[in-house]
Parts: sequence; structure tokens; C-alpha cells
Amino acid sequence: MMYIDEIMEYLPHRYPFLLVDRVTELEKGQSIKGYKNISLNEPFFTGHFPNNPIMPGVLIIEAMAQLSGILGFVTVGRKPSDGVVQYLAGSSKARFKRPVVPGDRLCMESQVISGKRGIYKFECRALVDDEVVCVAEILTAEREV
Repeated sequence: MMYIDEIMEYLPHRYPFLLVDRVTELEKGQSIKGYKNISLNEPFFTGHFPNNPIMPGVLIIEAMAQLSGILGFVTVGRKPSDGVVQYLAGSSKARFKRPVVPGDRLCMESQVISGKRGIYKFECRALVDDEVVCVAEILTAEREV
């Protein structure tokens, strides 16, 4: 289990762009699970869409990439404080199955497909109430800052 204070050690993101509230499971070099509670107070709901708030799909991808980045960092035993970041380097095979709305808990899962020389590929999915809302392959790249 990883709470927000420890998550912030592994992610350089801050409000309003920190999209992981809790890590519930983590197996170094293998997989990670976590979630983001979706509140009506999220700043993106102001414009997406008025009177019909839906979490933008690109932010679901970003949330899964942030969770995957934590797994990448833990796997190699590094943190942003070491002068490195995990950048979102690509996504493929993304599919959105249903909208994510205020009140949902976006549960995310990521598994390492491959990783070498700081480049990782993850198989990710996001669920709400055990229903898949998004699947994607995510690519991250570790770079010095």
C-alpha cells in the first residue's frame, strides 16, 4: 500500500495534475494497482462538459501512465529526487468502453510487458465498479532532468 505522501515521492506531478490517489498493490518489476477518486471538483469538469461532466480520455491515459511510472521507478530503485523522470513516451491500442463521471473510483492496473535501458512498455486497464472503462498499452521513458 502506498499513500499520497509516498506517491508524491515517485511522481513529480502536483495538483491539479496528480492523478493517482493510492497504490493498493505493487510487485516490483511486475505489476501495480491503484486508484483515483473522481470528484465533481476536478478542474477539467468545468469545460468537459458543462452540465454533462465526463473525465477526458487523455487524462485516463495519463492516470494509467502515472501509475505505470511509479512501477518503473520502484523497479529500478530510483525517484525524481535522483534527477530522473518517467515521461509518457507513447500509447497504443487505447479503447474507451464507457464514460468516467464524478463519484466514480477509477481503479487502474498496469503490468510490465517489457523493459530495458529505461524504456518500459505496460499493459494497462482502468475499471469503475469492476467494469472496464479503458484499456491501453503505455510506453514510458526514464530521462535525466
